[in-house]
Order: sequence, then structure tokens, then C-alpha cells
Amino acid sequence: MDMGNTMTHYMELLATNQPWNLIIFMAIPVIFAEFIAVTELFILLGRGENQRIRQWNKIAGIIIGVYFTGIFFYLLFNAVIPLTASSGWRGFADVIAVSFYLLGIVPLGGLALMGLGLIGKMDNDQAFLRLHATFVAIFLVVAHVAMIFGMLNPSIFM
Repeated sequence: MDMGNTMTHYMELLATNQPWNLIIFMAIPVIFAEFIAVTELFILLGRGENQRIRQWNKIAGIIIGVYFTGIFFYLLFNAVIPLTASSGWRGFADVIAVSFYLLGIVPLGGLALMGLGLIGKMDNDQAFLRLHATFVAIFLVVAHVAMIFGMLNPSIFM
């Protein structure tokens, strides 16, 4: 059976070169995002009283934002552009899965920029927390859409 016809490029990427691609493209971003989401809850519920948690949350946001920027450009030039140029997409689900995965650059990049003090620094604490929590929520949504469409057999939409 040709697995290339039964899975999206997103899922094929994760299944290839086990376990490294799974770790690089899924585990590291998700572990950091989950860490940020959990610490975000502590920050929001405690109104940031624990400065150590805020510091770890900030550092994690910077690290994953920079890391995912590398992933974004790697996949853009090594997957998206070649697949588009060669009409190699496996249908609607394939495009949605990869596109939503790459959309993670918006919220993760935003978290990194906030951590570096390049955006949101002029906001009051409440506005800063709202923007930060919004970036976390957006990442969770786009990552889950990518996972759901990525797990579909792309021939369903053909």
C-alpha cells in the first residue's frame, strides 16, 4: 500500500525519520505550548504574584517563538514551495493541515516578541496579560486544527 496517498504531508512528516521528526516538529512545540498554557493559568489566577512562574513563562515563549521561526522557514522552503510548484498537494485536508501548522508562527512569534519586549510593553498589566493569553489560545486552536486535518486520509476530500 502506498502510504503517500493515504496520509497528509503533515502526518507523513511526523511519521518519517522516527522518532526525530516527531520530536522536532510535534513534541517540542507542543510541550512548550502546554507549559506556557499551564503557567499562563497560574499567572492569570494569581495575577502574576509568583514572579518565578512569570519568568519561566516568558523564557519559554521566547525559546519556542525563535525555535518555531526556524521550523516555519525550513518547512516553507523545503515543503510548501516545492509542493506548490509541483502541484504535489494531496487535496484540501493536506493544505489545511500544513497551513494551520505553519500559522502557529503568528501566536508563537507574538509570544517571543512580547517576551523580548518588542510588542505589548506599553500596555498596562491587564492588557499585556490579555494579549499574551490570546496568543496562547490562538496557538492551541491552530495546532489542533492542523492535527485534526493532518490525521485525515486526504482522499476523503478528493
